[in-house]
Amino acid sequence: MPEVTDPYPPGTPCWIDLMVPDQQAALDFYRDLFGWQGEVGSQEFGGYSVCTQRGRPVAGIMQAMSPNGEPLPPASWTTYFASADIGSTESRVVDEGGALLVPPMQVGELGWMMVGADPQGAVFGLWQAKDFPGAGIVNEHGALLWNQLITSEIPAARQFYHALGMEAAPLPGMPGFTGFKVQGHTVGGVQDMHNMDEGIPPHWLVHFAVDDADSTVDAVVRAGGTVRVPPFDLEKVGRMAVVQDPQQALFAVVAPAGQTA
Repeated sequence: MPEVTDPYPPGTPCWIDLMVPDQQAALDFYRDLFGWQGEVGSQEFGGYSVCTQRGRPVAGIMQAMSPNGEPLPPASWTTYFASADIGSTESRVVDEGGALLVPPMQVGELGWMMVGADPQGAVFGLWQAKDFPGAGIVNEHGALLWNQLITSEIPAARQFYHALGMEAAPLPGMPGFTGFKVQGHTVGGVQDMHNMDEGIPPHWLVHFAVDDADSTVDAVVRAGGTVRVPPFDLEKVGRMAVVQDPQQALFAVVAPAGQTA
């Protein structure tokens, strides 16, 4: 179901956005890579860009800021989870040992957001929708396909995200892989960091669907990005790769199994 029209159940990844030092350069890069349309937004919302595909929202891009003269934070993608009551969800984040990075705030008539980190340091967002439910297209070329938690403590992650409405359970037909479920539907996954490069912290890795993983990786490299994990085949998932955009934001691309490029 590429187009999403119903509200996202609490605990489900519902939105992603990118914070970068050069917002316009990121808009240009993802336009060329995925076909997104977007421009720097109004100053009312800090210039935040809502990128679209076929006229429907797929992701946000914003300018990184350095409060009090501190160095700019590294470019990164953030996964947001739907919340029915962001105030009570904030309390659960703190009670379970997480950190509050951006306190709950209202975003016009669109909804309410906050940003936190789990006890291992993986950053995530929460979104309580009002007029804006989140991504309007998923699971097709250039749109969000999957969100994977890369963490140093899987048992601790199971407990923490359970408090946010997600149940950890084995992925059917994939021994050794753990998924997160909401209302019986798998909405994401979790894996340990044993095969991660040194220096990469725990994080939520955003996966985009693509028609052809190899040609997409080639396009990333031509545009000045880098390859962290070259294209490989993962049984029952598809052909995937992990890359960084020219500003070093990490993301994955997946050509789902069974599709024709």
